[in-house]
Amino acid sequence: MDFLNAIVALSNFVLVPAIAYGSQLALGALGVTLIYGILRFSNFAHGDTMAFGTMVTILFTWWFQSMRISAGPLPTALLALPFGIAGCALLVLFTDRAVYKFYRAQKAKPVIFVIVSLGVMFIMNGLVRFIIGVDDQRFADGERFIISVRTFKEMTGLDEGLAIKTTQGITVVTAVIVVALLFYFLNRTRTGKSMRAYSDNEDLALLSGINPERVVMVTWLIVAALATIAGVLYGLDKSFKPFVYFQLLLPIFAAAIVGGLGNPLGAIAGGFTIAFSEVTITYAWKKVAVYLLPESLEPSGLVQLLSTDYKFAVSFVILLIVLLIKPTGLFAGKSV
Repeated sequence: MDFLNAIVALSNFVLVPAIAYGSQLALGALGVTLIYGILRFSNFAHGDTMAFGTMVTILFTWWFQSMRISAGPLPTALLALPFGIAGCALLVLFTDRAVYKFYRAQKAKPVIFVIVSLGVMFIMNGLVRFIIGVDDQRFADGERFIISVRTFKEMTGLDEGLAIKTTQGITVVTAVIVVALLFYFLNRTRTGKSMRAYSDNEDLALLSGINPERVVMVTWLIVAALATIAGVLYGLDKSFKPFVYFQLLLPIFAAAIVGGLGNPLGAIAGGFTIAFSEVTITYAWKKVAVYLLPESLEPSGLVQLLSTDYKFAVSFVILLIVLLIKPTGLFAGKSV
């Protein structure tokens, strides 16, 4: 019985949150890796692109709520999500046309694009904070739990309860659907194959008659969708605060680099690697240890390697280790 309680405690505080967080990071890392693989630069404005798309979704969510429009047991934000994606798509296309296109025409070095994206990042960050403010915004409504602690205890008779939030379930299901659609698009459609060809060899792709501007536009549209979906899922699961999305840039880039920059499959693997590392290292293992160890060996402390305040430091350390040992990442992406 104690062993089952330990498994439930582990699932409740480590496995379920890490799977949901990993799904969010994977979607964010996919956006970063697509830009790096196809447009050939590291987009440091990606976190704030997520924040902008999420902000538009929140504004539409509030409007729908004021009109008494809802999605029943599901969050109203799911109805507002297409509008958030559209708003984010307009922003990134405008940014590309107004900023990045000039540097592409100049054949600027990747480091120039990185510096330019830093400028874009600060502008986006300021814009989001100016429109929606700097405070936490909670916008999740509908049913809160798929299964609550009380219901689980009544069903199983265990001392330890398991809670699965609706937002966690939605995150995992949405991530699976989005990833499946993305891989189908990249591998099966003509446009997707053109994007892959452009990524592999730009000169050969141009000789084959592939329109580079169309590839760039489609890439930005996909990135806007991925960024908005990842941002909204993260905001629903936790809360929306513009500066948090700025901080999310580190674990997202860590996920993309750990998996292999430019490799979509690597971005997914990297997302879950970073998420599980952050959650397991910052979790206080005392509760699980109490169930598994005899009374004489029960720990007196929290058995926590690092405080949750340092969870982004975990991403940074993993990132450094991967860059030192295997710069191409787990799935042999492009070297950084």
